[in-house]
Amino acid sequence: MNYAGSRPVAFSKTWMLCGALYAPFSMGICSAASADSTGNARFVVQELALPGANGLVSLDYFAFDPASHRLWVPASNTGSLDIIDGNTNQVSALAGFPTAQVEYKGKHPVFGPSSVTLGDGVVYVGNRGNSTVCVIDAHALKIGECLAIGSPAEGLSAAPDALTYVAAVRELWVTRGVPPMEVPSSDRAITVLDASEPAHLRPKGKIALGASAEGFAVDNQRGRFYTSLEERGETVSIDMHSHEIVARWHSGCDEPHGLALDAARGILFVACTARVVTMDVARGGRILGSIDTGAGLDNIDYLPSMKMLYAAAAEAAVLTLARVDEHGIPTRVAVIPTVKGARGVVVDSEGNAYVIDPLRGRVLKVTLRSERTHQG
Repeated sequence: MNYAGSRPVAFSKTWMLCGALYAPFSMGICSAASADSTGNARFVVQELALPGANGLVSLDYFAFDPASHRLWVPASNTGSLDIIDGNTNQVSALAGFPTAQVEYKGKHPVFGPSSVTLGDGVVYVGNRGNSTVCVIDAHALKIGECLAIGSPAEGLSAAPDALTYVAAVRELWVTRGVPPMEVPSSDRAITVLDASEPAHLRPKGKIALGASAEGFAVDNQRGRFYTSLEERGETVSIDMHSHEIVARWHSGCDEPHGLALDAARGILFVACTARVVTMDVARGGRILGSIDTGAGLDNIDYLPSMKMLYAAAAEAAVLTLARVDEHGIPTRVAVIPTVKGARGVVVDSEGNAYVIDPLRGRVLKVTLRSERTHQG
């Protein structure tokens, strides 16, 4: 998690080269080819600057839409929802979201749109600045109705954190607080909104958790929703239809963060501080394996078609790619240098990875070269 007032961190050598070649960021894109231990270029990293960014942009959740090939990035303190075209890398901004100073540990950083999820023809955006959830027409790119889920006077603990559209029941599930920033949820619950009319959200109820939720994964195959409980260090399985917790598992993480899922194989990935643990959700949450990634994990992602796990470590300044075998054991495929502070990753349908870089107000796009490409 990042907030206004974070201290900038210096570029690593790879990114100094890229920044020197494209210091002004007038087009918002800079490319750099990097190499593996053999010296062969295997991936390209592109810097995609966010509109209106001047230093730090408070970034958290973001989402890729495979249908439109768009990456949706709430750029909190700029008051915009930024949209990256995955085909052209062009970046545009949907402006007009309110921002506000919100108290955090004696300071008052600016917050605005901070979370996003894809619904049925719409995009839902959570705003920490005014504790609302807004509906965006995914085609017209216009802001529709906004529903207040709390009072701004209650601060970050009552503001929306993660948003998740649960298609099987046509509901939007909302968590609150900012657990990694030591801001627990005010209600220790998941707020459920009725999204049966996609453009018109209505309150429906709450799912009591007894702790702050952090990370999520939707398992439509089993009718389950997975999340971790920050204060308890456990991961829970919730029945989508009954809204009841049906299982509690311990991954061994003291501070669990993001989750990802291989639904077909029943493998849940739990991000700890510096490693990812794999669990078998079909067999009582049995631990299958783990992989070290370096410190500073947040949200992780997984591409089922490639059986590939993606984990970006902010402190270690690397993006780890690992292939997951039939036993659920991850094996490292690549470790790609990023920069300090770059964290959270979303992968598109082609295996391109997007990593947020809040300290510099940009998104890093990592494209793997095929064997044919880098051989010739």
